[in-house]
Amino acid sequence: MSVMDLESRAEELASDLGVDKEEVEEGLRNLVEYSVPMEEAEQSLRRKYGGDTGTSSAPTSADLADVTPDSGNVTVTAKVLTVGKRSIRYNGDDHVIFEGDLADESGTLSYTAWDDFGLEAGDVVRIGNASVREYEGHPELNFGESSTVTVADEDLDVPYEAGGEAALDDLEAGDRGVTLDVRVVEVERKTIDGRDGETEILSGVLGDETARLPFTAWEVVPALETEGASVHVENAYVREFRGVPSVNVSEFSAVAERDQPVEVGGPTRMTVRGAVSGGGAYDVELVGNVIEVRDGSGLIERCPECGRVIQKGQCRTHGEVEGEDDLRVKAILDDGTGTATAILGRELTEDVYEGTLEDALDAARDAMDREVVADDIRESVVGREYAVRGHLSVDEYGANLEAVRFRESGDDPVERAHDLLAEVSA
Repeated sequence: MSVMDLESRAEELASDLGVDKEEVEEGLRNLVEYSVPMEEAEQSLRRKYGGDTGTSSAPTSADLADVTPDSGNVTVTAKVLTVGKRSIRYNGDDHVIFEGDLADESGTLSYTAWDDFGLEAGDVVRIGNASVREYEGHPELNFGESSTVTVADEDLDVPYEAGGEAALDDLEAGDRGVTLDVRVVEVERKTIDGRDGETEILSGVLGDETARLPFTAWEVVPALETEGASVHVENAYVREFRGVPSVNVSEFSAVAERDQPVEVGGPTRMTVRGAVSGGGAYDVELVGNVIEVRDGSGLIERCPECGRVIQKGQCRTHGEVEGEDDLRVKAILDDGTGTATAILGRELTEDVYEGTLEDALDAARDAMDREVVADDIRESVVGREYAVRGHLSVDEYGANLEAVRFRESGDDPVERAHDLLAEVSA
């Protein structure tokens, strides 16, 4: 919403309520900035100042597939597929919202409930006087105190499972109310500057038979602190992290240890084209030939403050600094379907170089040229085929694979060529 539209709505609302326009405008702006729909924001201010909360137009009944951001206020009958609960902050106050997905015979629609209506997965409900907004490019149903929610005496035959149970490879950014059975593959405790000051969180990797994904627990959950632990997680939500889904565990999530261990599968073998077209992939393995070792490989210097690579003693963030020596490889991997840059950190680079950082510094001093290290690495890897395991992200700079394993491929090239031809033909 433009500033002019907001000012106009505020002036009209202030006139109706008989209160100061600037005060109303500030209230509207605070609510809208924290994703409260304009209709709900106006109703909230009407309640605050004791005004009439009646809507200007009667809501119309609609199938979910027909609901758009231009639908105005609507009434829908749908099955609740998932119910997530989390806390947001707007206007300096914490507010608990409920969110998830609804379904009817026509399709599905995400929702946010700004009050507790006692929603439960599997219920068929009739939601009256709900507003619609656009969220991340899709319509979303919003309802609060000015809406009505009743359990319907009917069932809906919808081709969707209620309850939110999912495997990791089913998850997409935006999923709410998710239920998972997973193993803690990696975990570390961190201290961050949160909205209430310094806060301890957990971050790491979760795995099941289908995939591995990063996770963040926004408070320390004992069941998630042990690597190798198998856990049952309810009411998680999913956000995007470096181009891949990331599981988020909130204060309202339920996490319990499982007696039955969860098996974790290996990396997903993909083509470069397949991984890149998906916008990124976590714990993926790409197989291809190294066709080039890019500039910025071999001996490099990093900023001691932020760890970024520096050029001529200059950090983009911290200016002139005294760099710290490190090793890195940026190798172009080509599998015939596309290319990606495999980025190797110090440990993997030392394996490829067959020497330590100290050995590389000695070689550079002897040759009086730091580039000699990158040249040795080029001779070692260019033209050879490697299987590279890591996490692929895609941005405006291209596709980058942060490698966790880099080894020469033992695949049969003839068999893989047949597989590739079959994929291209399909």
